[in-house]
Amino acid sequence: MPVDPQMQIIIDLLESSGAGELAKGSPQDVRGFLRISAGADPSNTVQVGSVDDQDIAGPAGPLTVRIYRPETTGPAPTVVFFHGGGMVAGDLDSHDDHGRMICRDVGAVVVSVAYRLAPEHPFPAAFDDCLAATRWAVDAIATLGGDPDRLAVAGDSAGGNLAAAVAIAARTDGPQLAAQLLVYPKTDFTEDTAYQSRIDNAEGYFLTGELADWFQGHYISPDDIRDPRASVLLAEDLSGVAPAVIGVGEYDLLRDEVTAYGKRLEGAGVAAVVHCFDGLIHGFYGMGLMSDAAADAVRTLNADLRRLLDAAVS
Repeated sequence: MPVDPQMQIIIDLLESSGAGELAKGSPQDVRGFLRISAGADPSNTVQVGSVDDQDIAGPAGPLTVRIYRPETTGPAPTVVFFHGGGMVAGDLDSHDDHGRMICRDVGAVVVSVAYRLAPEHPFPAAFDDCLAATRWAVDAIATLGGDPDRLAVAGDSAGGNLAAAVAIAARTDGPQLAAQLLVYPKTDFTEDTAYQSRIDNAEGYFLTGELADWFQGHYISPDDIRDPRASVLLAEDLSGVAPAVIGVGEYDLLRDEVTAYGKRLEGAGVAAVVHCFDGLIHGFYGMGLMSDAAADAVRTLNADLRRLLDAAVS
């Protein structure tokens, strides 16, 4: 189907504000653009029980996490969230709405992680930080108000990649995860496969092929692109990883590698629900205020995650 009409308005706004030139800028330029473009009217802020920032021990020094608690009592599911931004940009503020929506819709404690960014901290620094933060959440589960039987990882774009990689690592080394939410995750850094979506959606839909290459060049060296901590699609064995909810837009550059990862999970016997949302583009999870279709997609993904977590104790 055609691009969702409301989504086209967003595309036009992004283009007029300089999104098409991001790959010609510096990491600082992209970070600033993402932070500004994510700014929202405070009157639209999703309300949760409480929000506070905390420093925790990371593999190379302190990491800051933002903890969202739902307006509920008793042990709640806990979701460790990793923001998008190509591993180069994004932070706790740019993805504040993502954490709030998961907290509200899933009824979960959300731990959003400010992992180290490239190029200052290239692969595998972000992965190391995210795995460490997930293990911290297990140790702090009682203080967080969480339920140890209902722990999940989640992320969008680069964060979806990190969540998938953490879920693979957790299968053998812990902690035990009940679910993973992967929103348009990067799954393959190689060029071995001619994904049609990398051709059809390379221009005009926010995440361009040029920008994706720019992110990759800042994040990971060619020698590391086949490492399964990066290209999760190339992991030799995916059996036993946590059940997954996966979402991607029809007009996303990453669409085909995302759906390919879902098929790999299913082929390995992992329960995986894969949604390809008609008319949507990369980044839709943060566009619900301007697109009804994006808002519906967010509700669908969050409801599926909630069902997985509820099933973990049923």
